[in-house]
Amino acid sequence: MQSLRQLFLRHVAQTSSAPLALEIFRAEGLYLYDTSGKKYLDLIAGIGVSCLGHRHPRVEAAVQEQLGRYWHTLVYGEYVLAPQVQLATLLAGQLPGLDAIYFVNSGAEATEGAMKLAKRYTARPDFVACRQAYHGSTHGAASLMSPTDFTLPYHPLLPGIRHIDFNNMADLAVIDRHTAAVIVETVQAESGIRPPEAAWLQALRRRCDETGALLILDEIQAGYGRTGSLFAFGPYGIRPDILLLAKGFGGGMPIGAFVAPREIMQVLSVDPPLGHITTFGGHPVCAAAALATLQELLETDLIAAVPAKERLFREMLVHPAIKEVRSAGLWLAVDLGDAALVQKTIRHCLDRGVITDWFLFNDRSLRITPPLTIGEGEIEFACSVILESLSLSKI
Repeated sequence: MQSLRQLFLRHVAQTSSAPLALEIFRAEGLYLYDTSGKKYLDLIAGIGVSCLGHRHPRVEAAVQEQLGRYWHTLVYGEYVLAPQVQLATLLAGQLPGLDAIYFVNSGAEATEGAMKLAKRYTARPDFVACRQAYHGSTHGAASLMSPTDFTLPYHPLLPGIRHIDFNNMADLAVIDRHTAAVIVETVQAESGIRPPEAAWLQALRRRCDETGALLILDEIQAGYGRTGSLFAFGPYGIRPDILLLAKGFGGGMPIGAFVAPREIMQVLSVDPPLGHITTFGGHPVCAAAALATLQELLETDLIAAVPAKERLFREMLVHPAIKEVRSAGLWLAVDLGDAALVQKTIRHCLDRGVITDWFLFNDRSLRITPPLTIGEGEIEFACSVILESLSLSKI
C-alpha cells in the first residue's frame, strides 16, 4: 500500500519540483503538528492567512455555528445571508467612503474583479502596476506582473499594462488619461517587504485624481493588522478607490473581497447585469469566519501590540550574516544576501521546529509573517533558532 506522501506526490498537482511535503496531522494556535507528533512554530501563518493562529476558538465557534444553519444557498448576491450582511456592515464601518463590498474566493479573484470594475467605470483600457509586485496568478492578475520570470510561458497576456517602480516619483508621469487604474500593494510583499514612502503614496493619490485614474490598493497581505493598523494605508492619510482583501481576511478560511464606493461598484449590476459573478464568493461559512476574525481584531489589543513585537524581532535578529532587516509590523524580511544560505536556513529551522520561507521576487531574504497572536517567548525561540542556523553555516 502506498503511503500518504507517495499518494500526494502522485495525485496532488505539484507547483514545484521539490515540495516541502510536510505531513500535517493537526494545527492549533501558533503550531502545526506532523503525523509523528512533532510541533512546528508557524512563522509564516500560511503566507499571512492565519492571522489569529490556527483554529482560533472564536473563529472555530463561528464556523461551527454557521455549519448548523446553512452552507451554500445560491450564487453570490441573490439571497440575504446574515453572515455576509453582518460582515459587510462591520467592514464598511472601518472604511469611511468605501461602503460596497463584493465578496470573492481569493486574492487573485479580488484583483480580477477590481480590474473589471475599473475598466467598466472609467471606460478606459490600460493599467499601471509596480515592478516586482504580485497580485495573483490568474490571467489578468498575472498580466500585471513584471519581471516575467513566472509568466513568460503564458504570453500573450493582457495588453495595455505599463510598469513603474515602487517609491519612484518620476515614474508617476506614466499614469495618464488612458489609465483605468493604478494597482499597487500598500507594502510591497514579494520583493521582500518594501514599505511606501509617505510622500510617494500621497503623490500617487494626487496623480490618479489629476488623470481620472482609479487607485487600487492591494492589501491582500498587508491588511488586517499585519502592519500595526487595521489597514496599512491608514497612517498615510489617503484612501483608495478600490481596496483588495483576502488571506488574513478569513482567519484561515478562503474568502476575499474588493471594496469600493457604491457609486463605483453599482456599474457591475447594469449594462450588462451580472457584470461580475461568483458561485462560492462570500460562502456563508467563510463569511462567518471572517466576521469573527474582524470582531476579534477590533475588540482586542492584538493590533496595538504589533509594534512592540516588531521591535523584539528586530532587536534579536542581529548577526554578521544578516545584511538588513526590513519590516512593516509583524512582517519581516531578513536579508541574508545569498539564496543558498536562505534555503539552508529554512531547512535547519524546519528541522528545529520553526517554519519560515522566502519571497517570490527575493530569494535572498527570509520571510517572517507569524500570527498576530505570537508572544514574546515564541519570538525569542524563533529568533534563537534562526541565529543558531546562521552560526552553523559557513559565512
